Amino acid sequence: MNRGGAEYSRRYYEHIVGPAVDARWPDLRRAAGRLGSGSDVLGLDDDVSRDHDWGLRLNLFVPADMTAEVDAYLEEILPATFDGLPTRFATTWDPRQRHRVQVQDVAAFVHSHTGLDVRNPLSVNDWLSLSGQSVMEVTAGPVFIDTDGALTDARSALAWYPDDVWKYVIAADWSRLAQELPFVGRSAERGDDLGSQVIASRLVGVAMHLAHLLDRQWPAYSKWLGTSLARLPRAHAIAEALGRVLSSTDWRDREDAFVDALQTLNRIQAAAGLPVADNPIENFWNRAYRSIRPDVITALEDSISDPAVKALPRGLGSVEQWSDNTNVLTNPSRRLLPPSPSH
Repeated sequence: MNRGGAEYSRRYYEHIVGPAVDARWPDLRRAAGRLGSGSDVLGLDDDVSRDHDWGLRLNLFVPADMTAEVDAYLEEILPATFDGLPTRFATTWDPRQRHRVQVQDVAAFVHSHTGLDVRNPLSVNDWLSLSGQSVMEVTAGPVFIDTDGALTDARSALAWYPDDVWKYVIAADWSRLAQELPFVGRSAERGDDLGSQVIASRLVGVAMHLAHLLDRQWPAYSKWLGTSLARLPRAHAIAEALGRVLSSTDWRDREDAFVDALQTLNRIQAAAGLPVADNPIENFWNRAYRSIRPDVITALEDSISDPAVKALPRGLGSVEQWSDNTNVLTNPSRRLLPPSPSH
């Protein structure tokens, strides 16, 4: 039977790892699941995914003072294979042939992916330091058991932005769109159609990010962003228009398609109960190119009441809105923002 990696992980826990732990520590508080990085965490793995780092992987969460003992015990007693897959194998980050049950306490695991201690209330800057992918490495994968609720609590704490932070990051995406949308036409009209296409493709990425925000869904990293867009409950509707943006050979068609997508996003924003402008699009000064109306952004900003959010720099947004550098986005210590002066 051809199963996804997460289903293999579930069977591995239920048939091998769970009973082994029960036999040694029947009352041990624990959680188990398939979390962290990997396409199988998102349920998107296939045969191609199995050409590296493939085998039986699992996350097992136990009290901090038990992690070393449980890890050593599993290394000693786990069988060599289960379901036809190896239990011990090297990975791209660790050349040792050892078992891949990642034994940690919940707080250490969450911190390793987010840089945060979610047992405490998160500050505004904490929220802005999160990328969608880093959150989903904690919240997206299946949980098989959670006997003390610590993992469930951590996932709940990261479920979504506070409302005012949500409005702020949405406004930041509209601001990013406003900065460059007129250049799609201006650059092409001056004979630089390649430049127009580059700008348009960059703005397609911004629109896809905004679509996830409006549907209150954390965006995956670039490999799975289009797949994730197609699964959004409402904002998937912009996919066809964005496809036309990328395939159009005339800048006017390119811009028209983008306007269609943005008007759809504006309607979705209204349906989400957020402030909107009646029409998000206007001409750029008296030129033929389109841009974003300023009140699209100010309507959101004016609805923010949290002083810490109101004091944030306009249009800066979250870490994945001001950097697309993988070495930043995959490293929690590089993503963290310093505390704001008001804190």
